Amino acid sequence: MIGVDQVSWSYPHAEQPSLRTLDLQIKPGEFVILCGASGSGKSTALRLMNGLIPHFHNDGVLTGTVTVDGIVTVDAELDAIGLVTGTVLQHPRRQFFTDTAREETAFAMENFGLPPDLIRHRVAGVLAELADHVPVEQRLRELSGGQQQQVAIAAASAHGPGVLLLDEPSSNLSADAVDRLTATLAALKAQGVTIVVAEHRLSYLSELVDRVIVMRDGTIDAEWTADEFRAVTDADLAREGLRGRVRSVELPTLPAIGDSVAAGRAEFAVDTGGLELDGVRCRLGGRVVLDLEQAVFPAGEVTAIRGVNGAGKTTLARVVTGLQRSTGRIRLGGVTLGTRARQRASAIVMQDVQRQLFTDSVEAEIELAASDAVRVPATGDVLDALDLAQLADRHPLSLSGGQQQRLVVASVRVSGRRIVVFDEPSSGVDRRHLQSISDQIRQVAADGAVVLLISHDDDLLALAADRQLTLRPTER
Repeated sequence: MIGVDQVSWSYPHAEQPSLRTLDLQIKPGEFVILCGASGSGKSTALRLMNGLIPHFHNDGVLTGTVTVDGIVTVDAELDAIGLVTGTVLQHPRRQFFTDTAREETAFAMENFGLPPDLIRHRVAGVLAELADHVPVEQRLRELSGGQQQQVAIAAASAHGPGVLLLDEPSSNLSADAVDRLTATLAALKAQGVTIVVAEHRLSYLSELVDRVIVMRDGTIDAEWTADEFRAVTDADLAREGLRGRVRSVELPTLPAIGDSVAAGRAEFAVDTGGLELDGVRCRLGGRVVLDLEQAVFPAGEVTAIRGVNGAGKTTLARVVTGLQRSTGRIRLGGVTLGTRARQRASAIVMQDVQRQLFTDSVEAEIELAASDAVRVPATGDVLDALDLAQLADRHPLSLSGGQQQRLVVASVRVSGRRIVVFDEPSSGVDRRHLQSISDQIRQVAADGAVVLLISHDDDLLALAADRQLTLRPTER
């Protein structure tokens, strides 16, 4: 079904190739995981299989041959490859072409010229499956990152491709959504779809996978059958830089009350240096998406923000950092801050960090972030801690997703802001860098900032969080 024969690929201006004489054969109906450290070539391998290399990324150097369902990708048109493949990117908003889930699901089928009755039938089926967990009539940009991910998966498979390619599909999903993703992939596998998943979080796929390919420096470092993978010890995974079994974490509960609070305490202690929310409500698309009657986030600690997709976690991040209008009052250190004041006092690591990269080098990005800080750690030390020092001269957009994630974490670390929000900072992050990111989050809090950590990643929460606030979707 998929043949990658002696393929090497170098992105423009890169000092080293991203793939080195890669050889990989995937059988029809096989379920394969591509894993390995950030920057090992996983996402690049997927771009070979869906034809984005060389038809979209066309200014690099490619050698070797890639064949998908009998199509030699370098000789075919991109739409011919797209007809037999479906792709889900790590950040799904980058692949949306329309405004609603209904339109997005129909989009590829319309472009491929499928019969209108068939399109309507498939769209109706997709929306019926999504409706219990995603407000499908809302605009896509108003959905949470996890909800967007679910729409992207449904849209990518609606035209019935024989090959489905997914890049970190669980990165923004809550535990219940990961269960639904697992069930969806199981159903597609049962239908004979060939599935290739680039992932750092492996445990949820253990009963589906046929083969695990471990990549390092652009080539295959190890290969396990399903039985071999299930027998691999945590120590073996650690040696490869791979995530182990997910650990459960129980944290003290933050004092908070309001319709958005799924789990909180009503008693409040005075914290003159902390962040206080009083009667904060936010409406989007005609409905209340965040309702916090009262909440106090202490300075010097890391508060985990948890909850299902669509519970209002990212909305909370945008409200406290002044990026989203709301009613109510927000105080920092006892002083009421308006929208602009919160923007000046805040820093945020967004889910899609590529939207936060503004300069032409890693070093310049760090210097920009530190330019107006009163007291900052040595930027070189932060780059070393996050394994970025050797990339100082690289353009940020030439980095892998995990490297970009760490760069924005580094920028926030040196910004010296009093309110710092990390929104899913471990997506695309391997085991070793998970520890370094958690260390930086801890250090931001130790510097005296109010730190909010939005994450579904229990591994990260176990390392970095002090307490938690669990949100739920409001009913209004």
